[in-house]
Amino acid sequence: MPRIRRINSVSSELIKKSREAALAAVQIFNNPNITFKSESFIVLMNIAWTYLLHAHYRKSKIEYRYFKLQGTRKKFDKTKHGAYKHWEMERCLNDENNPIDRDAANNLKFLIGLRHEIEHQMTTKIDDVLSARFQACCLNYNHYLKTLFEDEEGIEKYLSFSLQFSSINTEQKELLEEHKELPGNILGFIKNFDETLTDEEYSSQHYAYRILFVPKMANKKGQADKVIEFVKSDSPMAEAINKEYAVIKETEKRKFLPKQIVEIVQSSGFPNFTIHHHTVFWKSKDAKNPSKGYGTDVAGEKWHWYQRWLDEVLKHCNDQGERYR
Repeated sequence: MPRIRRINSVSSELIKKSREAALAAVQIFNNPNITFKSESFIVLMNIAWTYLLHAHYRKSKIEYRYFKLQGTRKKFDKTKHGAYKHWEMERCLNDENNPIDRDAANNLKFLIGLRHEIEHQMTTKIDDVLSARFQACCLNYNHYLKTLFEDEEGIEKYLSFSLQFSSINTEQKELLEEHKELPGNILGFIKNFDETLTDEEYSSQHYAYRILFVPKMANKKGQADKVIEFVKSDSPMAEAINKEYAVIKETEKRKFLPKQIVEIVQSSGFPNFTIHHHTVFWKSKDAKNPSKGYGTDVAGEKWHWYQRWLDEVLKHCNDQGERYR
């Protein structure tokens, strides 16, 4: 019996710390005086989710400390100061007992990868580009906080709608090419991660929470009013809106190997264009720089080019006149 009380006590403390980290993450992100928003949010939400999963594993009597078996005995890994080494969030998500659904897990794995990209170097402002994924992270967290424990643990009652001075656009295109201010490593990571997802996974609201806001006016004087109205996806109004505002996202681009690029260029009237010419050209353009958006490294093994690069090569051959004919 004392053992059970100990488990409950530790789980309760982990939940408390988890909620504090999550609230701090949202409050910092919503603070107009702070410019280091995204970086702070990612670190704090990583801590919040890790503690939440630790609390779940503790409650479920699943060992979440690193150890090695010495015969039938467990030898736990410890820091140089004698503290147990607990699972990091990625290890929690990879465990067979992980309670998080696929799409919410994709959202967290995206944030983990992004944290790796930003923790050792300065970044430019990425708040607007990634806000849909941050919003999904918050909603997923609150959902699992209540699902894995109690409804009373939810934190929505502590937060209100964030007011802002900039207007909310009703039409937004999530084309990363429009965000050229992003560092190359960040832009490359986002593109490569998204391309590993299926259309269904990418479109999930648990991965990135995308909604359409419609300005709403009160019908009568003195009537309470909300700044925005949420439109149901299957309503006649939503159908009318969707006809007027289209959000286009190319989730799976056609890819070409270098040999295919050369073959297509040769068949387009430039028979003297070779692999050597192609290599010299892409190096002169620094075309494998992720920020250029010309291609991607697939599975860390082979570089694949996009249609955009093929167009660039064809333009180059046309500009060169008879050189490759």
